[in-house]
Amino acid sequence: MSVERLGVVMAPDGSPAEAAGVLNPAFTRTRDGEALLYPRTVEHGNVSRIERARVSMQGGKVTVERLGFALEPEAAYELRPQRGYGCEDPRITFIPVLDEFLMTYTAFGPQGPRIAVARSRDGRNWARLGLVQFEYPGATQGDDKDAAFFPEPVTSPTGIRSLAFYHRPMLHLSTVDARAAIPFIQKLALPDRESIRIAYVPLDAALADRRALLTVRESTLALAPEERWGSLRVGGGTPPIRVAEGWMSLFHGVDLVDNQNGKPHFRYRAGLVIHDLQRPDRVLYRSSSPILAPESELERHGVVDNVVFPTGIDRRSDLGERTFDVYYGMADFTCGAMRMTLA
Repeated sequence: MSVERLGVVMAPDGSPAEAAGVLNPAFTRTRDGEALLYPRTVEHGNVSRIERARVSMQGGKVTVERLGFALEPEAAYELRPQRGYGCEDPRITFIPVLDEFLMTYTAFGPQGPRIAVARSRDGRNWARLGLVQFEYPGATQGDDKDAAFFPEPVTSPTGIRSLAFYHRPMLHLSTVDARAAIPFIQKLALPDRESIRIAYVPLDAALADRRALLTVRESTLALAPEERWGSLRVGGGTPPIRVAEGWMSLFHGVDLVDNQNGKPHFRYRAGLVIHDLQRPDRVLYRSSSPILAPESELERHGVVDNVVFPTGIDRRSDLGERTFDVYYGMADFTCGAMRMTLA
């Protein structure tokens, strides 16, 4: 595998909506092939929106044209009176069996972070479906993030043909105070820490009524933290994409770098995972070491230092079926891109 950084794709433009960052972009190609980025923008007070931008990448030159906002905080589940609310960290997947684009994003509202879904026929204009609900034996409704749909139906662990998406149920204490949660997290067994799970929605129900996409009937553990890296938590990154070996995506892992004087410092890195095409709960490959780590100045210093956070992926068929452009957040302040070619 080869990885080549392509540099900064988007940086704050000086407008109030981007004053505190433009980061963690989703990516999609429309039906007519237009390449669109959907970054999260943050204004002062930690209010987030999802912007829409046209991106062109020729050789090493990147151009971006801002096209306004796709989603602004409007729904009750995206608003609250205190600081820190809105629409965050989108991922986009085209689902051929539905003939629609689905956007998952974090709706940060009165209940805290929750997974929300929006739909689009053209990849440009979006309509909200609502918040995801987990309805199966033992399910709990709680803080949850990092959702991204698989593009094709798969088989759930109980044998139901389903649409599936990543998600990361959160420990509530880590939402309230990530630093204070560290001693508690370190006492947990690795599988009990924040992990990547796969949620399942029965396909027949979703075909009959798109609102069924909001009702999860199963969820299973896919990737848990490991000692070698990503030991504090792991979470979903890019939407899965089909390769010869299975479903491939990039994920992020978080480690504690140091914890001096009660001021812990984290490091976010990215790895590769491949799932079985029919049963994605079966992991076929997981990076033994990160493929992307904070190295550049803009990756090491920002709103949150030492962060690379992959969220969008584009198969560059013009360069080869195993070459991909990956879009990622840099230190929670800017957007970057890298080019990855599989061996």
